[in-house]
Amino acid sequence: MSLASGSKLGSYEILSPLGAGGQGEVYKARDTRLDRTVAIKVLPSHLSDNARLKERFEREARAVSSLNHPHICTLHDIHLRQGSGGQVGDEGDLDYMVLEYIEGETLADRLKKGALPLDQALRHAIEIADALDKAHRQGVVHRDLKPGNIMLTKSGAKLLDFGLAKLASLPAEALGESGSSLLTVQQPLTEAGSIVGTFQYMAPEQLEGKEADARTDIFAFGTVLYEMITGKRAFQGKSQASLIGAIMTSDPPPMTSLQSMTPPLLDHVVRTCLAKEPEARWQSAADVERELSWIAGAGSTADRMEQPAHLSLRWIAPALAVLVVGVILGVIAAATLRPVPPEETGSVTRFAVALPPGQQLQGEVHTFAWSPNGEHLAYVASGTDERSQLYLRSMDSLEAKLLPGTEDARNPFFSPDGQWVGFYATGLLKKISIQGGAPVIICESPALLGASWGSDETIVFAPLSNVPLLRVAASGGTPEALTTLDTEKGEISHRWPHLLPGGEAVLFNAASGPNWDQWPIVAQSLETGERRVVVEAGTHARYSPTGHLLYLRAGTLMAVPFDPEGLEVTGDAVPVLEGVRMTAEGAAWFALSNLGNLIYVPGPVGEAQRSLVFVDREGAEEPLATPPRHYITTRLSPEGERIAVTIVGDEWDVWVYDMPAQRLTRLTFEGNNQFPIWTPDGSRITFRGTRGGFRNVWWIPADGSGPEEQLTTGENLQTPGAWSPDGRILFYNDVDPATRWDIWTFSLESREEQPFLQTPYSDRDTRFSPDGHWLAYQSDESGRDEIYVQPFPGPGRKWTISTEGGQSPVWAHNGELFYVGGNRMMVVDVQTQPTFTAGRPRPLFEMSTSLLSTSLPSTFDVTADGQHFLMIKQSELELPATHLNIVLNWDQELLRLVPTN
Repeated sequence: MSLASGSKLGSYEILSPLGAGGQGEVYKARDTRLDRTVAIKVLPSHLSDNARLKERFEREARAVSSLNHPHICTLHDIHLRQGSGGQVGDEGDLDYMVLEYIEGETLADRLKKGALPLDQALRHAIEIADALDKAHRQGVVHRDLKPGNIMLTKSGAKLLDFGLAKLASLPAEALGESGSSLLTVQQPLTEAGSIVGTFQYMAPEQLEGKEADARTDIFAFGTVLYEMITGKRAFQGKSQASLIGAIMTSDPPPMTSLQSMTPPLLDHVVRTCLAKEPEARWQSAADVERELSWIAGAGSTADRMEQPAHLSLRWIAPALAVLVVGVILGVIAAATLRPVPPEETGSVTRFAVALPPGQQLQGEVHTFAWSPNGEHLAYVASGTDERSQLYLRSMDSLEAKLLPGTEDARNPFFSPDGQWVGFYATGLLKKISIQGGAPVIICESPALLGASWGSDETIVFAPLSNVPLLRVAASGGTPEALTTLDTEKGEISHRWPHLLPGGEAVLFNAASGPNWDQWPIVAQSLETGERRVVVEAGTHARYSPTGHLLYLRAGTLMAVPFDPEGLEVTGDAVPVLEGVRMTAEGAAWFALSNLGNLIYVPGPVGEAQRSLVFVDREGAEEPLATPPRHYITTRLSPEGERIAVTIVGDEWDVWVYDMPAQRLTRLTFEGNNQFPIWTPDGSRITFRGTRGGFRNVWWIPADGSGPEEQLTTGENLQTPGAWSPDGRILFYNDVDPATRWDIWTFSLESREEQPFLQTPYSDRDTRFSPDGHWLAYQSDESGRDEIYVQPFPGPGRKWTISTEGGQSPVWAHNGELFYVGGNRMMVVDVQTQPTFTAGRPRPLFEMSTSLLSTSLPSTFDVTADGQHFLMIKQSELELPATHLNIVLNWDQELLRLVPTN
């Protein structure tokens, strides 16, 4: 029954309603005896119907009233009626509790606005843990800790509703029929007990109806703290049953995956709170409070002490690594946080920083970026699920934080103010704040071969080969063409753009073949469109504030004095650093900060030397007698005795290796040619060939006895995928800037080209089943690359084959379907008759890091019996990078080696 303003309960005058609270209604009131404002919680009238319940409630309420703590709402008094028949307003008519009046908002209301700042969340968490410890020492367990029972005030957090939570611990049979409504959930999950509490924050033992103790509160505390930090509930479900299942069997995502700046130690504290078994949790709230106080007081020091092995100096003994890293990182912070004249910066300092154990840099293009002010490093590395993800590391911290939502990221680049990181993932150009949060889509892009963010808040990027540079607003929009390919000069790509200071001109490579050491570096005015070659041969040019143009040639970093206003070099080029890693796409793995520091990944000098190997189903390697070359793609002939390969030299060319004769023969000589596949009868090899600036599909007799012949036409980039077993239909990829990678068919009889699968996704790498009725391919329609199979020519349903990512499907003659999943070779048993069925994927072997495994098609093939895999083995100098080299004050060395005016 609602109470009117001005009515009285004994010496308490009702002022106004405050709303529902727990199991009753709450009113603001004035204590006329002590002249103070209080809160009156009126309890449901049916409480007095059960004498045992009333006695137990009063006894527990007295215990709660003894709790004197600044972060526990004080219970002043309790009144339970002795009989019935009183009039409304008579104190004998109602059961009520007199509580401390608190001004503020509940944590539940605050969380509607999102997560709390880390320092605020830690402060309130420490207050709550301290309050729980006080209660537990008095033998009082809350049992219903949740955001709605926590009030945030100017003086800190306050815990509410201890008394009712204790009351709710009575078994259902003690409450009787009327009292059962007190329970948050009315039906027991087990025969042995009942559920007490609020589902989202209940411990597993509560869901099972077992007795709760202080460790039950610790579990609930963990769920509350998780929500305070991330803004998301620890356990979620679409139904009551799925929510219960999540609490009983699942662990929530790490807080660091949702809020990248979360200290790892804090994540550890919360995960320990959320252990399923009470014995595995913190055993007291005091333990939790001490851990939180340590994190709040120690800050990043706690991170350093927790995981010192995540960064190391390669030349320092392990016992001294932590100390030296701390000293050097302090130097980094001092050198990057403020601009200092060269004469004040000290000597040039070199050191190496290792990635966390098991992590390695990923990327076929550029894999890291340094913010202009040098305060943050963004890099792409393999994640826990073997997918490449974006990490951000503050240079005054020992820990790199995962940026959630950046799966399959590539080619990071910073905004001019260093507050955003741009990157490419699954057909989209995106950006993400260094403070965390969800990535923001800028525009679609089939791929990314470099990007540069200008001070005018536009981004210049290279979407793909055969496409000029594009420009788009950093806030998002439709890209517009910025450059034009000069096909008369054989230009097939503009890539690795870099906006010069002031944003009035852009540097880029005008690629015309596979040899990036021969690409000209071009400067183009954004105002007039005028172009000029500034360096005749080199790749990945970057401007240094010292007045130099830096670029790579043959793995050596070159520097030349450069005038950014006149767009011309003003001196001779000088080698300044040998052994910088490059990729097959011409990306150089180095970056500069505006304050004179250099970061790079060491790599081979000169041409990569690789070999071909057979790998059995156990992962054992057997080398072939092929000479060392820069192999990039390979295919076995139908009879299994010849190998078609792409070799990178002065150009890309198709070669054939005869295994019985151990003879390697060059097959193509004109243009750039790659991705060879065999016709079903083994008489011809189909490949992508570049003629006149366009990359179409060609074929040539496998023995070299006849001329090349062009099969497909068009201005888009095209790559052969597979011939139908009867040799009549060729499936190939056509890269459209609007729809990305599409699958097309070419009829050998009619010479017609038609789209087969044209979607907004990247659909590629086709392979036919042995009977010719099923087509396997790779697509990122789910948000990551997976393997699919659909009937040919159709119609029929599509089958998803892989479950955790997959690339490069290959079908053996025995019906097994193979693909690369992460760093493992996966196999799926497939039957096509009488109906299509596919088994569960299972790993065959984990591939060594020396085996080439990229998103390029045809990086491996399988023998007809499915027992051996033809693969490319990289040289030791090409192994995945696990550390970065940093040079502080490098601008001083650069100016000594290459003086400028």
